[in-house]
Amino acid sequence: MSVTTATTQDDLRRLNLARILRFVHVSGPVSRSDLVGATGMNRSTIGVLVNELAEAGLVAEVAGAAGGVGRPSLVAEPVPSGALVLACEVKVEATETALVGLGGTVFTRRTDTHAADGIDPAEAVEVIAQAAEALLGEATGTLVGLAVSIPGVIDPDDGQVLVAPNLGWRDVPLGTLLVDRMTVPGQRVPQIAVGNDADLGALAEHVRGSGRGVRSLIYLSGEVGIGGGIVLDGSLMTGLGGFGGEVGHMVVNPGGLLCRCGTRGCWETEIGRDAVLRAAGLSDEVGDVLQVVRAAESGNVKAREGLRHVGEWLGLGLGNLVNIFNPEVIVLGGHLRYLLPQVSEAVLGRVDQTLAAMRDDVQLVTPALEGDSTLLGAAERAFAPLLSDPLGVLQMTAAREAS
Repeated sequence: MSVTTATTQDDLRRLNLARILRFVHVSGPVSRSDLVGATGMNRSTIGVLVNELAEAGLVAEVAGAAGGVGRPSLVAEPVPSGALVLACEVKVEATETALVGLGGTVFTRRTDTHAADGIDPAEAVEVIAQAAEALLGEATGTLVGLAVSIPGVIDPDDGQVLVAPNLGWRDVPLGTLLVDRMTVPGQRVPQIAVGNDADLGALAEHVRGSGRGVRSLIYLSGEVGIGGGIVLDGSLMTGLGGFGGEVGHMVVNPGGLLCRCGTRGCWETEIGRDAVLRAAGLSDEVGDVLQVVRAAESGNVKAREGLRHVGEWLGLGLGNLVNIFNPEVIVLGGHLRYLLPQVSEAVLGRVDQTLAAMRDDVQLVTPALEGDSTLLGAAERAFAPLLSDPLGVLQMTAAREAS
């Protein structure tokens, strides 16, 4: 149950427990005084609620650092093993899976590679199930959810993959397939969610990364294709059907190449991984963008010219996003994080052509979470039900295990 407004005392208690747990989950060790300041609740109420969360095994109170007269104040901190989630990122050439504890602690992870032309849905479900069983084999703690990232357009209600062009998927009931398959020894995974990779990357960078504390952010995922996750006024922009943010498929070059989506001249045909390799003339020699960047750094003229060309298209698209959304921060993820230092002059030249009031507000940055933005965003998505109703989710999980 997700409670955002309180109409009864029980609702108010759930809401306040959720506020405290979310704050501790995101911020780490925090004193009761800081919780009072962050939530507006009084100290006695904070004490009662923190004790409830501690009894449930979600937080622990420890002595803080001594800094003055008297005893050090108590500090509440998340108990990583108190609640666990599985986070998966399905990419074209590999699937990453991690076991993550409350507070964002990554306990263990696994990479499963697959064919360069992608993986079919049934194989993907099997890879995820086997990875989950392996990672949970020696884990101790309560599993509260699984979230899977897909580079495509996802129906947020049922996890249907409407289209994932770079995987070659269309109308795949991934959520249902996962529910049918995803069992672990002794229990069924309690909560399963499927999300868009860029949306999840934006979520992680907003909560824990380069966009922490800002109100508006755009995260660009860069793998084979380009995705966009957009945070406006502190909330993820999803659009009418939950499909917003597909900026990789905005047309920037109508006379350009045919995109995998079927449209000609999409942004990802000019700045996606294949476009970078092609522009550098190295598509037959190397397989990733980092190798192109290293070639340019080593003096390869073709690679340098190719990166400059890609930088022009990157800057053109970024300028459009700045004018449309007026963000505080744009985070360049995936392979784009390698490009930014090499193409900053070309990018800034294009961005400087945007409206001055918006141009002066925006920062272009690389992810603080480096290559894990999407994976850790999946973890945050999997934690969402717990962070909305901590004790309720634990009770439902216990009842499911007992049945």
